[in-house]
Amino acid sequence: MARVKPTAKKLRLAKAGRESQSVPTWVIARTDGKVRTNPKQRRNWRTTKIKP
Repeated sequence: MARVKPTAKKLRLAKAGRESQSVPTWVIARTDGKVRTNPKQRRNWRTTKIKP
């Protein structure tokens, strides 16, 4: 990938990185363990690409 990225793509990559974090412990505790996984965490860097 290019070293110098367009700003819009860089923002999209940063957003995807934030969304891929695990669910916080307090959310699991508050929902009595019903919410344990993050559905957006399934994206893999190799299989599913972010819009260019």
